[in-house]
Amino acid sequence: MAGGFGAGGAASERAEFYQGRITGYFILACIVGSLGGSLFGYDLGVSSGVTSMDDFLKKFFPKVYDRKQAHLHETDYCKYDNQMLTLFTSSLYFAGLISTFGASLVTRNYGRRISIMVGSVSFFLGGAVNAGAMNIAMLIIGRILLGVGIGFGNQAVPLYLSEIAPYKIRGAVNQLFQLTTCLGILIADIINYFTDKIHPWGWRLSLGLAMVPATMIFIGGLFLPETPNSLVEQGRLEEARRILEKVRGTHKVDAEFEDLKDASEAARAVKNPFRNLLAPRNRPQLVIGALGIPAFQQLSGMNSILFYSPVIFQSLGFGSGAALYSSIITGSMLVVGALVSMSVVDRLGRRFLFMEAGIQMISSMVVVAVTLALKFGSGETLSKGVAVLLVIAICLFVVAYGWSWGPLGWLVPSELFPLEARSAGQSVVVCVNLFFTAAIAQCFLAALCHLRYGVFILFAGLIVIMSIFIFLLLPETKQVPIEEISQLFEKHWYWKNIISKDSSRVSHQNPSTTKQISADA
Repeated sequence: MAGGFGAGGAASERAEFYQGRITGYFILACIVGSLGGSLFGYDLGVSSGVTSMDDFLKKFFPKVYDRKQAHLHETDYCKYDNQMLTLFTSSLYFAGLISTFGASLVTRNYGRRISIMVGSVSFFLGGAVNAGAMNIAMLIIGRILLGVGIGFGNQAVPLYLSEIAPYKIRGAVNQLFQLTTCLGILIADIINYFTDKIHPWGWRLSLGLAMVPATMIFIGGLFLPETPNSLVEQGRLEEARRILEKVRGTHKVDAEFEDLKDASEAARAVKNPFRNLLAPRNRPQLVIGALGIPAFQQLSGMNSILFYSPVIFQSLGFGSGAALYSSIITGSMLVVGALVSMSVVDRLGRRFLFMEAGIQMISSMVVVAVTLALKFGSGETLSKGVAVLLVIAICLFVVAYGWSWGPLGWLVPSELFPLEARSAGQSVVVCVNLFFTAAIAQCFLAALCHLRYGVFILFAGLIVIMSIFIFLLLPETKQVPIEEISQLFEKHWYWKNIISKDSSRVSHQNPSTTKQISADA
């Protein structure tokens, strides 16, 4: 199988001596740390529902409300095509992609825990501003504050979970981020369903309740341990070993601690971590982890469905209540997918889930596109049978995404980078992810209006490209210690040629020159 090989041969002998068990302290750290995903998930869910509520539209987007009423009993691709309405959604993600570079400095110099707490404070303030918004300007300001919170949280949480976890279950632990994201979406969908019945201020309650997960994360962060990797990176070796022993439940952590110190020495030699990402030895991580996977995660079309599922269902002729109810169904499928992924990712591996889900997602998008092409667009309300078929196809798409590109889109990048490039790499991951999130959010309703059913064919074609990318370029990383994953690329059919060129260049330098190259790379 192209690009794949067993993990066992890549691990060094030292990894065989890693010891530890699942402790209560480790479980607490995972639960509190993973709650950062609930911020991202709640916003995805709540913004999609609020933008379909009549009271919200009448106050801030009266033209959209009038158009919606004019087509209330008709199907219409262009019913919600309004750039200011989509800016309400996408402004958060533009703020997030900018703030993640500031988050990188905080994460690298002060730790993952501090970044998580800073993100929760900003998210709390954004929820408060949006709940009290009196005009579009206040809405956008609130969204920007929410975006800063997500920029910090998405930068730090995947790193935190990957670093705190024992390598044999790192995949399942990291996917707690996706699970809490999915639960946040589902909870927001349920809240939207009930607040839609509270007139005229139900939308304020939906937006304001974002303060609840933010408060929980801040309070939990006060008791959250910093990761041993981060403490070693900061030079706090005694504290790092003490935390490592407490998290692993044993004093026999010499092998793992030596790996952390070796990685830290390499990290301290790098003066410019962002420039270091461009070095040939980090080219696989840059192309796969920082650019390819986060971009493709959004180009799958999933977040468009999450953002606008109530809007899509209303555009397809569903009533307001039925649209929100259908969103609850898709949100539930996302949670199911996350649970499935957590249970099998460390046994079946990352590549298998990517490839299987790719086939399922392509098939679902084709079914949606063909159904719409044959049965939709003539101004008539969809029949019950056709509507059910569309919901089933979308649910199959969502559940496949839920066990593949959703969780793996955060897991794989967070485990690929060596320590010296990890914080900078994760910042690029979040930046690319949020850029494409914002771009898709801003363009989707216009694309739905102009391409009609063709937009789903477009997403199917992109998923074909994504699947080929994974098949050819991503090695299997299951059960490989995080500080040893870079060794996988040295044996990969394609990447080994690029890495060997860099190694050859460095090997011809004298020791003092080699040290300088490492520092300046």
